[in-house]
Amino acid sequence: SYRRSSLDRRAVVTAAELELTAGDPATVQAELKKRIAKRNATQPLELPNSGSIFRNPPGDHAARLIDAAGCKGWHWGGAEVSDKHANFIVNRGGATCADVLALADRVRAAVKEKFGVELELEVHVLA
Repeated sequence: SYRRSSLDRRAVVTAAELELTAGDPATVQAELKKRIAKRNATQPLELPNSGSIFRNPPGDHAARLIDAAGCKGWHWGGAEVSDKHANFIVNRGGATCADVLALADRVRAAVKEKFGVELELEVHVLA
């Protein structure tokens, strides 16, 4: 969970060891195809992005708030709030870290003004 973890918030996980239970290969493959299709239908994977830009606030979804605040399609430099999923900022070409962060600040301000909700970045900025 991104809300609770025994890891330091600044930690970067570079490897993990998993213990998995074996399943029927055909069933596992069918489930995998279903999940990939859903992800492709709901996330802007055709453009570079960092995944969800904001954490979901308790009891709501950041994407719903961003969409309802009218931010879909907003852009700053080469960065744009995805029309496919409002909680993704995509790189339309030439976007810099500064572009993405400036756009995220505009989105955060719009959501705060409309709903009184303070969105928190989910991504950790390293630069």
